[in-house]
Amino acid sequence: MRFKALLFVLPWLIGLSVFTLYPFAASIYYSFTEFSVLRPATWIGLENFSAMLHDDLFWKVLRNTLLFGALSVFGGLFVSLGLALLMNSVRRGQSLYSVVLYLPHLIPAVVSALLWNWMFNGQYGLINGLLSPFYTLANALRGAIDPHYVDAVLKQPDLAWGPPAWLTNWPLSSLFLVVIWGIGQTAFIYLAKLQDVPQELYEAAEIDGANVLQKIRHVTLPMISPVILFNIIMGIIGALQIFTEPYLIFPEGGPDRAAYFLPQYIYDNAFRYMRMGYSCALSWILFVIILLLTALAFRLSRDRVYYAGR
Repeated sequence: MRFKALLFVLPWLIGLSVFTLYPFAASIYYSFTEFSVLRPATWIGLENFSAMLHDDLFWKVLRNTLLFGALSVFGGLFVSLGLALLMNSVRRGQSLYSVVLYLPHLIPAVVSALLWNWMFNGQYGLINGLLSPFYTLANALRGAIDPHYVDAVLKQPDLAWGPPAWLTNWPLSSLFLVVIWGIGQTAFIYLAKLQDVPQELYEAAEIDGANVLQKIRHVTLPMISPVILFNIIMGIIGALQIFTEPYLIFPEGGPDRAAYFLPQYIYDNAFRYMRMGYSCALSWILFVIILLLTALAFRLSRDRVYYAGR
């Protein structure tokens, strides 16, 4: 009987061993080697990790990744929770709003990235087209104040119009919009938990004279705190591993490589520069960062998360 049960589990065990456990163990070994895939790996000890300390691009990429992670996790938390609260307060058409909010999450990441890449295009993108009248007005007002500016525009027409400053100087904000656009799944999870909050607690709070903000702070947030922790953990893991959207929207990392993140740097080292050993070492640094941040989130939430029955 046990042998028959093992036969049913065997395909899954083979897949787990070949596609998960072996790559996991191999990456540990290759992180201590110089390996270009085309030649046998050579053991070099801790040189890959030592090289990171002197790699200026690594530190820039790490800073970009952590900054985007913080923006995505906390920004996504407030936006998704706010949308869930709004939908929970709506009594008519809630199902329709939920479907509309969830639809962007169903669009494949590649399609979503290509769509936003077109919208962000500096020459014929939708966003620039919508902002064009405001730029024209701003140029006219500036010309009325400074006549020399008009001469500069006439000599160099490109000065009159270009990509928005928030896109050319802050690529992270544009990627944040892409992430927020697909926030429907997280908001949907919050909405499901909000509907499980006992109404008696809100009624008791009203009797005590609590206003809307006080009810959210003292009733809603404690009751949905396990879901908040879950979404924060998933947000940390997802934000620090983001690859598809920045790779397709900013293939070279954007202006001054402001949108060049650690997953893309790992990919480039492995498949563009053929530095598989260094790429494996970078992957383990990313793994350790995610592990530490996840552990920190659990530690900080130890006395702040309410579990029913405890």
